[in-house]
Amino acid sequence: MKKDFTIESVNISTKKGVVKSPVSEINLIENFGIENDAHAGKWHRQISLLALEEIQTMQNKGLVLKPGDFAENITTIGINLHSLPIGTKVQIDDAILEITQIGKKCHHDCEIYKTIGDCVMPKKGVFAKVIKAGKISKTSKGILLS
Repeated sequence: MKKDFTIESVNISTKKGVVKSPVSEINLIENFGIENDAHAGKWHRQISLLALEEIQTMQNKGLVLKPGDFAENITTIGINLHSLPIGTKVQIDDAILEITQIGKKCHHDCEIYKTIGDCVMPKKGVFAKVIKAGKISKTSKGILLS
């Protein structure tokens, strides 16, 4: 079930509930998440991932969006993230992530939902925990392990 994919953007924020900003590189800490990201901690949603293709679906509805606007840490290209079973392991460069949750209920309707009545993160966003530490950048390559 090996499937190669690429990274479009890596993003962090220091506060919860806001869009994330692109950075050149993120440092993943085992069983903690991304260094200097508001969502890091010893829990099951240490990192969020969203496919660029899902962002483009929303752009096609007339919104001006960029990676990080859905508060995702890692924006991917070429992998159908939301179809991966819980427990799937993904390697990106030397780091290894384990998928822990698909989608999440929004606590408050986000600006995107308020604008067009739809949002991809609740159904297409994926959450993971860090199994093996490493650094990830926009030039990183990923592979589906299991």
